[in-house]
Amino acid sequence: MERELWKIISRQVTAVDRHFTKGQYTHSIGRVVRVYLWAVLHDRPVYWACRRENWPGVRPPNVLPDQSRMSRRLRQKDTQAFLDELTQRLFERPECDLVKMLDGKPLTVARHSQDADATYGYGAGGMCRGYKLHAIYGKSSTPLAWKVHPINIAESMVARDLIKELTDEGYLLADKNYDRNPLYDLAHTHGHQFVAPRHKPKTGLGHRHHSPQRVRAIALLEGPGTFGRKLFVKRRGIESRFGHLSSFGGGLTCLPAWVRSLPRVRLYVHAKLLIRAARDIIIRQGAA
Repeated sequence: MERELWKIISRQVTAVDRHFTKGQYTHSIGRVVRVYLWAVLHDRPVYWACRRENWPGVRPPNVLPDQSRMSRRLRQKDTQAFLDELTQRLFERPECDLVKMLDGKPLTVARHSQDADATYGYGAGGMCRGYKLHAIYGKSSTPLAWKVHPINIAESMVARDLIKELTDEGYLLADKNYDRNPLYDLAHTHGHQFVAPRHKPKTGLGHRHHSPQRVRAIALLEGPGTFGRKLFVKRRGIESRFGHLSSFGGGLTCLPAWVRSLPRVRLYVHAKLLIRAARDIIIRQGAA
């Protein structure tokens, strides 16, 4: 499977590199990205991919950059721009996803880690230290929008940036941690009915102002009809999406010891999402 994944990734890297601005570099941006993705695909540190003997069965770049050059180049904006264009080529973009799901996936590190960017916050089952992948998913296994932040950043705060990236219409489902009036108004502005359960359902609303969209969501989930409750069952699908991101060789299972600091974590997660997108292409080709 790794060989098949690499064929797809390598082909798309070459396609982007053909028309991407080269810059005054000894090693092209495409070569730097290729070496990095080879390391991430095999869950190895970057210096491992800088050695020719670690490219068995495939043709490595003619000249491999060293570790220090890779570290400098991966931090540059043109490398991120290259990855963004690669994302556009690999990610599946359905024309319309009527039902979307919003949630976060903890990415933990050890409590004794020296990573200054890793913070304490609530993760799966209790307090932990690390980061969190926040994402909106639709039908596809690739996210419609995503962000990575330290784990202590409130999910409802990150949700504001994610919602602003939505371009179509539909329902956006989330858990009770996202039940905030401003999110209902923002989602409505971007064409979506936000639906999240209350911390204390079947209770009064008090005397303060509530978003009309939040009142509608409460009616959908707690009213006499069944449409809202049946609709909200689909929110469980995001757990499957996060599972699909992890449950294959080369997937985002955890943060390895060599991925520390927020910029490196974001870059690593981006690479894993690209690898997942390549796997989706293989699955679609097999089903065709």
